[in-house]
Amino acid sequence: MYSFMGGGLFCAGVGNILLIVSTATDYWMQYRQSGNYMHQGLWRYCMPGKCFPHSESIAHLDATRALMILSLLACFFGIIIGIMAFIHYSSFDRFDKTFAAGVLFFISCFLVFLAMAVYTGVTINYHGKRYGNWRFSWSYIIGWVSVVLTFFSGIFYLCAYRMHECPRTTNAH
Repeated sequence: MYSFMGGGLFCAGVGNILLIVSTATDYWMQYRQSGNYMHQGLWRYCMPGKCFPHSESIAHLDATRALMILSLLACFFGIIIGIMAFIHYSSFDRFDKTFAAGVLFFISCFLVFLAMAVYTGVTINYHGKRYGNWRFSWSYIIGWVSVVLTFFSGIFYLCAYRMHECPRTTNAH
């Protein structure tokens, strides 16, 4: 049980770090315009030598930002509750911390998956039809890696919950 929880905490910790990096950096997409390489993230776009905040409220960027932040919070609280699951404290007997952490990791996975899907769909529809020389970049890719890590952390914690709830019985024949 504790090995599953340790693996879940490791995946969640790395996933949460990747979520922070992915959300904060400006390399979700790279493109070439007027002979210069430019890149953009959720918060700003960069031309050679200068970066500018997105000046207008773009719905798909707002939705992606909000979902990424909610995913970060769910993963962070999942990590806190996951650490508390190692501690046996009597006032929390009716609250199964292992199950709660697993559910929070799955919520985080779902939210970041939704954020990535929104960004992917709109970007491909918009840029794919208008520009020929663009690509997704490393911030975007580590966002997808965090989807996988938060998913596996949820799996690990639910496996630990199942092991705790359904212990193996030994037959004494």
